[in-house]
Amino acid sequence: MSAAGPHALDNESARSPRGGAARSAVRVAALFAICLPLCTGIARACGEALVGPTRKIDGASYTVVFKTVPDPVQVGAHFALDFAVCPRGSAGVPRAVRVDANMPEHRHGMNYRPVVTAKSSTMYRAEGLLFHMPGRWDLTFDIDAPGRVERLTGVLRLE
Repeated sequence: MSAAGPHALDNESARSPRGGAARSAVRVAALFAICLPLCTGIARACGEALVGPTRKIDGASYTVVFKTVPDPVQVGAHFALDFAVCPRGSAGVPRAVRVDANMPEHRHGMNYRPVVTAKSSTMYRAEGLLFHMPGRWDLTFDIDAPGRVERLTGVLRLE
């Protein structure tokens, strides 16, 4: 400890009109330099781990980015979905995610129930999907969040 005591730096900056402001500016700049890469990385990360063509669905609290495996989906053949669920704004990480599909023009769904496995806090895989006929299929993602379920729907057309 110096002879000036434990608050020597504070006393010196109090005498200098710019001492405290300069230190504050340096602290803000350092915080900004640390936060900027982290914050922008989080903002642009939704679905970046998915390789190949993807589709995106924006909801009120979540965004889903998904791809089919294989792509394109063949009628009568099992396929999987790799997808990311990304919270928007203050939404939290979902407790669970369910995937299903139906044909609204024919008023029926799939004959199989897919199994969803979490790969990380944002990445998932749904296996066991099968579209048994061509046409429009509505693919639904039910995101079980604290206090509510948000449903996001994407459309796939099979020829």
